[in-house]
Parts: sequence; C-alpha cells; structure tokens
Amino acid sequence: MNPDEQWMDRALGLAAQGVALASPNPLVGAVLVRDGQVVGEAFHTYEGRRHAEVLALEVANAQAGDAARGATLYINLEPCCHQGRTGPCTEAIIAAGIQRVVAAMADPNPQVSGRGFERLRQGGVEVETGLCREQAERLNESFACYIRTGLPLVTLKTAMTLDGKIAAPDDNSGLSRAKPRGWVTSEEARAHVQRQRHAHDAILTGIGTILADDPLLTDRCGLPRRRPLLRVVLDSRLRIPATARLLEGVAPENKNDLLIFCSSSADPNTRRELERRGVQVCALSSAAASAAETEPAGRWRYERPDLRKVLEELGRREITSVLLEAGAELNGAALDAGVVDKVFLYYAPKILGGRDSLPMAAGRGVRSMRDALQVHRIRHYDFGPDFAPDFAIEGYLRDVYADH
Repeated sequence: MNPDEQWMDRALGLAAQGVALASPNPLVGAVLVRDGQVVGEAFHTYEGRRHAEVLALEVANAQAGDAARGATLYINLEPCCHQGRTGPCTEAIIAAGIQRVVAAMADPNPQVSGRGFERLRQGGVEVETGLCREQAERLNESFACYIRTGLPLVTLKTAMTLDGKIAAPDDNSGLSRAKPRGWVTSEEARAHVQRQRHAHDAILTGIGTILADDPLLTDRCGLPRRRPLLRVVLDSRLRIPATARLLEGVAPENKNDLLIFCSSSADPNTRRELERRGVQVCALSSAAASAAETEPAGRWRYERPDLRKVLEELGRREITSVLLEAGAELNGAALDAGVVDKVFLYYAPKILGGRDSLPMAAGRGVRSMRDALQVHRIRHYDFGPDFAPDFAIEGYLRDVYADH
C-alpha cells in the first residue's frame, strides 16, 4: 500500500465512524498530512454541522497557525463549494494554503458534482480523484440514491436455507408467538444483522411478520445513533395487536420511531387509538395489484399500501436507507414493484424441502429464466463455525448512482 492509499484508507475509516450519526448527510472523513505526518483529521456528524475538512483544519490550526499550509488533504468525498448549513469547504481549503487534495469520488449530487474540484483548481490547489473510489461509493451509496432520486436505498435482507426457504409450514401459522421457532442462521450472522440495522435509517416489515413473530425490530448494536431507527410496518387494515412488543416504549411525546402505513379504508377508531399511544399512522392509497396475506384463519385478498408511495413518504422524512426485513409476500411485492436496490441474503447449511415451506419471495415473479432479476457486483461473507458456516451474498439489482 503506497502512502496515498494508506492515508485514503484512514480517511475512509474516519468517515465510517459517522455511520448512524451523519444521515441524511453523507459520511465524510478527512486527513491532513504534511511532511508524512498527520496534522489534523476529523469526520462529519449531522449534529456537529461543520464538515470533516473544516474540522480537520481546526485541529491543525490548534497545533500551529500554519500547520495546514502546504499539506495534502485526503478525503473520501468532493469538498462542497456551495452555501448550505455551513459555508463552502473549498474556500476554507484554499484559504488555509493546502497544496494538494486527493479525493476518492465526486459528490453524487448532479447539481454539485465536479464543481468543488473545479473551484479548488481555480484556487491553485492540485486535485487528484478516483483513489479508492469503489470503497468510497459503497460507503455513501444510500446518500447517493437519496440525493439523486429523493428515495431511500432499499436493501432486501432475509435469512434462508440452502433451498431458498425462510420458514417451515408451522412457522408462519401464528403458532410461533406461543412456541418460538428456531433461528434459521447462526448467532454470528444475527449479530451481523444488528450491525446492518444500525447502518440504516429505517427497517420495513409487514403485518404478517408482526403477527407471526412479534418482533421488536430494534437496533441492538450498542453504538450511538443520531435518531432512533424508524420501524415501519405495512398494515393495511391496522391489525397490529394491542399487546405487540413493537408498541412497547412508544409514547405520545416520542413520535419518531414507529410508523404504520395503512390503506385509506382502515378503521378510523383503531387509527386514533394507535395515535393516542404515540404511533405515527399514515394512510395511503393502495397498490393496484392485490396480494394474498396469510392468517391463522385462512387467506384473504387485500390491497396493501403502494410501496413506491411508501418510499416517497419516507424520502420526505429524510430517510436515506431502508432495510426490508419481511416475509415472502412483502419480499415478493417489493421485487415485483421494482423498488429493491440491493439484496443481502443470509444462507444457513440447512434444507427444509416441502412444497408448503415458505420461499424467500412470493408475488408474481417472472415467467421465464430470461426475465430473472440479475444480481450484480456480488460479495460473499462467511459466519459461524468452520464445520458448518453460514454465508451471505450481497449484490445489487441496479446502479444506485443512477437515477431510477
């Protein structure tokens, strides 16, 4: 690893310290190096307001008034050149006498991209771009999706057996609330899920999962976050039980961590009672296509809130990333609707078999292998004991740096 790569790797590591603290802003880390020594470094948090490069300059100036003069700034994202909550960082960089800026990637905002670099060059600063670009793009993929489209990046996460099943027949019958079902994956894989939850702004599920599993859907990673993980439930008829664990701790003065989307025809009395308890309830028009929702008493045809409208509403609330943790029906509906950007699929070394075991995705699906959804840029992860490890596949259904 050459010195430039070493310092950029350090900047990326600093940026990652802003996970759950910077959203809806990007993750940014900055390292100032002069004569082979770090003279200032910092990362951005939303509450801290000031950007990473300005904070790094302040650290350098605290050591000596001209410590940054002639230095190189390593940063994972193009410095801003416009007035926002703070002034333009490009002007601070130029004024400090920084000689060289090495940036991993341009700002994905189409209204800004490249202009920061142009202003630095106009100010006499040498600019180099593209070092560790892939790592930098992965770090800020949710910000890129949000700033380009106004929609959060959606990751479909599920755990399944080697034959693609997420539950045995009894596991989705409503019996699991009285007799908890066994875990699909290992403790190590489940710990990784908690880190995934921590890195997202919201977690989305359906009422079927609430009725079957009675989950909390909380971030139990143990690390600080700026705002609570928003738990989002699609519940067209507001059937969530009054005793659901999801409702524990919800209070009228803290309406920022549980949001239920229902259809416009849901019972208004139930809605008022939920809102009285501190739950946010948002009624949306239903999707055009109906789907089957499984209940202990049988099947009933219904129309769930339109998923794209759900994501548009979350975007208006400055939610930049959504982790979809749901059952077969909602997974299938999300894939059918084309709202999934990437997948994170955990596999356990188990086989369920049986035509009544649930697949990871129901819905319409496709009619031909030629029409199968293609997963790109795949990465592989291993969890658990060597003799029977779980593994996971991460991949993308579309380019999150493109409009969609």
